Amino acid sequence: ARPSKFNEIDFAIAFARIECHFFANGGFFTEDGWILNNIDKIRGIPGWIVQGRFDVVTPMDSAWSLKKAWPEVSFDIVWDAGHASTEPGIVDGLVRATDQALRL
Repeated sequence: ARPSKFNEIDFAIAFARIECHFFANGGFFTEDGWILNNIDKIRGIPGWIVQGRFDVVTPMDSAWSLKKAWPEVSFDIVWDAGHASTEPGIVDGLVRATDQALRL
């Protein structure tokens, strides 16, 4: 479900600016594959991947590559979701991940 905020022009413009700034700057990474190339820097830090099966923004193969490089990370595939953090299955996965993080 799309949040009603996206129908408000001021919010839509602000969101578009942030997205454009992020992508125009390469996500603020110095090279493609930076996370995978530097995975040892986060080894030992708990992590969670909540991945929508139908996500075309960050495809499954990206999440799977990260999981293979960081085997101790929790990997949750949401079978009926795409990219939006507002999709029910993604919300559930993010809440579960947050609950697990609280118990550390």
